[in-house]
Amino acid sequence: MTAINNPARTNRAHAARAFLIGSLAVSTWIGAACYAQTAPQGPTQHEAGLPKLTYSANALSLQQIQDIAATRNPALLAARQNLEGVRAQEIQAGVRANPYFTLYGTNVTLPAEGASNPYSYSAQVSRLFERGDKRRWRLDAARSTTDQTAAQLQDQTRQMVFSIKQAFTNMLFAKAALQLAQDNLKDFRHEVDINKIRLDQGDIDQLDFKRLDLQLAQFESDEAAARTNLAQSSYQLQTLAGYANPDDNFDIRGDLIPPEVNDTLVSLEQKALDARPDYAAAQSAMRVADANVKLAYANGTTDPTLEGEYDRSGTYNSAGFSINIPLRLFDRNQGNKETSKYLATASQFTATAAQNQVRSDVAQAWIGYKTAKSLSDRYNLHYLEESKQILDIAQFAYEHGGIALIDYLDAVRDSRTVATNALNSYAQTWLAIHQLSFATATQIIP
Repeated sequence: MTAINNPARTNRAHAARAFLIGSLAVSTWIGAACYAQTAPQGPTQHEAGLPKLTYSANALSLQQIQDIAATRNPALLAARQNLEGVRAQEIQAGVRANPYFTLYGTNVTLPAEGASNPYSYSAQVSRLFERGDKRRWRLDAARSTTDQTAAQLQDQTRQMVFSIKQAFTNMLFAKAALQLAQDNLKDFRHEVDINKIRLDQGDIDQLDFKRLDLQLAQFESDEAAARTNLAQSSYQLQTLAGYANPDDNFDIRGDLIPPEVNDTLVSLEQKALDARPDYAAAQSAMRVADANVKLAYANGTTDPTLEGEYDRSGTYNSAGFSINIPLRLFDRNQGNKETSKYLATASQFTATAAQNQVRSDVAQAWIGYKTAKSLSDRYNLHYLEESKQILDIAQFAYEHGGIALIDYLDAVRDSRTVATNALNSYAQTWLAIHQLSFATATQIIP
């Protein structure tokens, strides 16, 4: 009440209110003109009013972290070894049946007692001969299984890269959020210091200063939460990269402003169908099932066993041969034939389902990107600058008695909220771009 009854201060209040109204009108016109002028060219990090990030000398890019994970992530290393184990089965599938050698004799240590009890020796060699191209279809099934496993490894790598991109984005924006919180805390502390001088000079009362000082706790809380979030996101990213022990000095570098994706939904769908490893794995599974059908029919054919024999009895020698041909009157592998046909049909449906899933994933990722990019552009091209102008005007008006403290604190909270929401919108756009890369199995942004 003392400030209101002071004529000099009342004059300053009227002048500040007039300045506030005029400044808002001018700022709105300037902001609209700047928005119209800068919209076609696209935003830059400086124009967006984002916090200026600092990087250590050892800060890693996203590509560098992916390269590290490719050589150190234990899950990927295990999957590669599994692929080599499956590939080794091609060797086993191509082996031929071993021959058998049999040797036996009688009376080898006792003297012969006439022609009725001579020495007797016998040697036999036999071998199974496969018919129906069994070896060919075994090899075909084994090679198709290797292709399927290789595609599954690529899909696991794709999922790992996607997780790394998500963790990288979370850490990068946690770093930006921490810098923003520190900048806000520094600025508000400066504001508190200025108002402490005003309090000492009698320009503001004790209640207003305490309210202002109490607001400092929120800025300190934001800074502490942002620091914790950055540490947690850093540890998560390091784990995905294959670090056994997290390093507190781990640092990354990247762009905060998301770029424009210059592509169409139809083009992205075709790229996904050509590159998605899970769809390729489903197609390889079809080839495996087809080879198993042919192998099941081949296993229903008769495999003869040819045997050669040499005999010596006393002073007499003899040789002979035999052929063993199973008579497949009952077991002609009927059950396995039917099973393989049903499994082959099921693999075709699975491949169709995988194709439909590819199209759905791309469509969902595309609409997510378009929505997120539209929102981030509005923050970058308009809301951030407008919020900054309003805060500057409110600060000037409050310092000159034009508005109440509660109005100034509202402007401070609104500015902090807009800046935080802007960072969140940029992060969501980057995550949408990574989702689009994941859905298409391509590198959308180099």
